[in-house]
Amino acid sequence: MKNKKGKASRQPEYSLVYSTSEGRICPDCSNPVDRCTCRRETSPPKGDGIVRISRSTKGRKGKGVTVITGVPLAGDALKRLAMILKQRCGAGGTVKDETIEIQGEHRDLLFSELTKLGYRVKRSGG
Repeated sequence: MKNKKGKASRQPEYSLVYSTSEGRICPDCSNPVDRCTCRRETSPPKGDGIVRISRSTKGRKGKGVTVITGVPLAGDALKRLAMILKQRCGAGGTVKDETIEIQGEHRDLLFSELTKLGYRVKRSGG
């Protein structure tokens, strides 16, 4: 592709952001987010250092999930923490956009577990 000055540009005019087979795509390296090779995946998300635990039913037909946000981890480290917390709760869950979702009402148990792991934790929402 050529830019306005006639030189070849490195950036394509269109970039893929989501694939049904791969999921979210990193806009910098064009790899799936779980196999991202650029700096975006390795740096933890910015925040105030407080892990917040809330409960959500939005978009789940009334089924509640416990949502954990603000964990200063990224990539595989966040997935490992989610796996540990899911096993401790005996429930399923997922990691979406730097948040951990665990099926069911587990705020009290997760509050104590995250405090034991050394995080500053607050309950958020109702």
